[in-house]
Amino acid sequence: MKFTGKNVLVTGSSRGIGAEVAKVLAGYGLKVWINYRSGATAADAVKDEIERAGGKAAVIGFDVSDEAAFVDAVKTIIDADGELSYLVNNAGITNDKLAMRMKAEEFTSVIDANLTSAFIGCREAMKAMRKQKFGSVVNMASIVGETGNAGQTNYAASKGGMIAMTKSFAIEAATSGIRYNCITPGFIATDMTDELKEEVKAAFTAKIPMARFGNAAEVAEATAFLLSDHASYITGETLKVNGGMYM
Repeated sequence: MKFTGKNVLVTGSSRGIGAEVAKVLAGYGLKVWINYRSGATAADAVKDEIERAGGKAAVIGFDVSDEAAFVDAVKTIIDADGELSYLVNNAGITNDKLAMRMKAEEFTSVIDANLTSAFIGCREAMKAMRKQKFGSVVNMASIVGETGNAGQTNYAASKGGMIAMTKSFAIEAATSGIRYNCITPGFIATDMTDELKEEVKAAFTAKIPMARFGNAAEVAEATAFLLSDHASYITGETLKVNGGMYM
C-alpha cells in the first residue's frame, strides 16, 4: 500500500476494530497515534505490539466528544510530527433501547459521542491538512446507518448522519487535496460480538450471503486502501464491508 503522508490518528483504537486499524496502518509504515478515552493499559499494549513488530506508535488519551480536548490533541500531533496526514474517526458508543422508551438524552449522548466527535475531527483535520494541500480521512460508520435497526435509533442516526456528513466534507475539501470517505462494517467478530449467544450469531449469519462474520483485519485493510494513494480519485464514497448483507 502506498502512502504519501507519514502519520495517522486513529480514535478509539485501544481495542476492537480501531486497534486492528492501528496495527495494519503501522505495518504499512505510518506512525500511528493511538487514541483512548479510558483504556490506557489497552492502548499501551497496542503500542507495544506495534513497536515489537518494527512499527512506530504513540498513545494520546482524550475524549473525542470533548471539543477542546480534540483540538488540543491535533495540535499536539502537529507539534510533535510537523503534520497530520491521515485521520480515522473510529471511536463510538451504543446505548440500545426501543425508540418509544428512549429518552432524549439517551439519543443525544450517542449522537454526541459518534457523530459530533467525528465532525470535530473532520473539521480539525481539514484545518491542518489544507496547509499541506494533502490528507485523507476515513469515518467508521456502520451498516446500521444504511439499513436502520430496531432498538438503535440513536446509533443508526449517528452513523447515517456520518455518511451524509462525509459527503459534505468531501465536497468542501476536494480542491484542497483532502479526501473524506466512509467504511460501513457489517457484523464483525470482536470482543463485543463474542458475547452474543450462539443462536443469535447463527440468526445473523443466516442473513449474510458470505455466511460468516467479518474480521477486524478485513475492515482495517479496507480502511488502509481508502486512506492510501491507491484511492487517490475516490472521495465522498461509502465502502461496504459486510459480506453482502446489504448491497
